[in-house]
Amino acid sequence: MTMTEPRLRADACRNRERILAAACEALVEHGPEVSIEEIARRAGVGNATIYRRFCGRHDLLHHVGLEVLGVLTEEAERARAEEVDALSALRRFAHRASNRSLAAVLPMVYGQTADDEPLHAARERLLGLVKNLMTSAQTTGMMRNDLCLGDFLTALAKLTRPLPGSPRPVVDTVRRQIDLLIDGLRTQRCCTCPERPASSRTHAGPVGSTTDD
Repeated sequence: MTMTEPRLRADACRNRERILAAACEALVEHGPEVSIEEIARRAGVGNATIYRRFCGRHDLLHHVGLEVLGVLTEEAERARAEEVDALSALRRFAHRASNRSLAAVLPMVYGQTADDEPLHAARERLLGLVKNLMTSAQTTGMMRNDLCLGDFLTALAKLTRPLPGSPRPVVDTVRRQIDLLIDGLRTQRCCTCPERPASSRTHAGPVGSTTDD
C-alpha cells in the first residue's frame, strides 16, 4: 500500500460527506427536483465526482435518506434513554431533528424512493420509536389523546423548512417554534418556551406584517 492510498480514501470519505450534506440543504431549499448540478455546486465538487460515488439520482437520495434516518434514530434512542419523561424526550428529539432541517428532508426523499426496501425499513424503525414516545406521553396523561404520529411529524417538517424564497430561519426562532409546538401537545397549558428572540421581531410575518405587537 502506498502512502497516497489512505489519503485518497480519506478524500473520498470527505467528498461523500460534503455531497450528502449539500444534498440535504438543496432538497430543503429547492425541493425533490433539485438538480445534480446544484448539489455538486454546493458540495464544491464536479458532477463527475457525484456519479463516481453514487450510481445516479435515486442512489444519491437513497443514501441521503439512510444518513438522515440513521441520525434521527440515534437521537430518538438517546432521548428516550436520557430524558426524564416521554414528552421531554419528544422535545429533545424535535430540536435535534431541526438541525440542518433534517425532519424536512425525509418527506421529499420518500416521495422519490417509494420502492426502496432498506429505506422503508429504516423509516419504520424511526417511526416506531417516535410513536412509542407519543404513546407513552399519552398514557401518562402528559399529551393530548387526539394527536397521531402524522400530526407531530408533519408539523415538525413544516416548522423546519424555510418558506419559499426566504432565507433559512434563525436557530433561536426555530427552537422557540418547536417549543410552542410541544407545549401545544400538552393536556394542560404550560408554556415552557423561551422568550421570542430579538431577531424574529423584525422579520415579516406570514401575512407581510412585522411580528411585533
